[in-house]
Amino acid sequence: MNNLILSTGHAKELVMSGAILLYSYARETASPVFATAHQVSVSGKRPVIDAGRPVDRDALFTALDSLSERCAAKAEFLPETVLAIDRTAVTWWCRPTTRRVFFDCPQLGNVTAVVPHPGLIFQARNSGFYVYAVDGAARPTPDTPLFEPPYFNTWDHGSICIGSARVPDRIDIASIDGWESGFFESAFTHPNAGGKRVNHPRGEFAFWKEMLAGKYGEQFPLQCLVPMNRTLGDLIARGPKG
Repeated sequence: MNNLILSTGHAKELVMSGAILLYSYARETASPVFATAHQVSVSGKRPVIDAGRPVDRDALFTALDSLSERCAAKAEFLPETVLAIDRTAVTWWCRPTTRRVFFDCPQLGNVTAVVPHPGLIFQARNSGFYVYAVDGAARPTPDTPLFEPPYFNTWDHGSICIGSARVPDRIDIASIDGWESGFFESAFTHPNAGGKRVNHPRGEFAFWKEMLAGKYGEQFPLQCLVPMNRTLGDLIARGPKG
């Protein structure tokens, strides 16, 4: 059996604690007719599925409801900043503004300052946490072009390196502030490997040195953004890597 890699978008470790096995008639595997629930024990370094017991309809729905509470968005009022929501992701927008950032790296030192930021699109997914820049102040539409996030601690495709940041364990509208805080209140420590994040003749360290010194005032220098050749509509329809 191939290894299955699960990502929840935060640093908490997942361990197998139980299993539900579905049984079908031969050649009708798409239509299960019976299920058993099993505890999982550890033998050596590998989990072992123990003997099971039959699962009735009510117990099965109870288990699924418990899981949906952790990963599926509930019906709720949508603020203007929310751009899309489904059972696996919430996508929202932050207007251009000034807000504090923190750096802790040898090249820039341990420093903090209030700096301008472009409009940003965040997406919290079951598979991770992502951020993108936009070049205007209006609410984005599906045709809005996406730009690379001009930040340290980000990978290609807008993926955020969460590291030790404290982020929510839920993906819903009520958790948006917590996801944003996890990003902005963590120290930027290094540029991650991958593509170009900032259009600056002397690179990202020089760019952020100027930003921290207040060179650009209260307006983010949009000429420093790097286009991704994708739109918000692409992100919503196909995900970060689609």
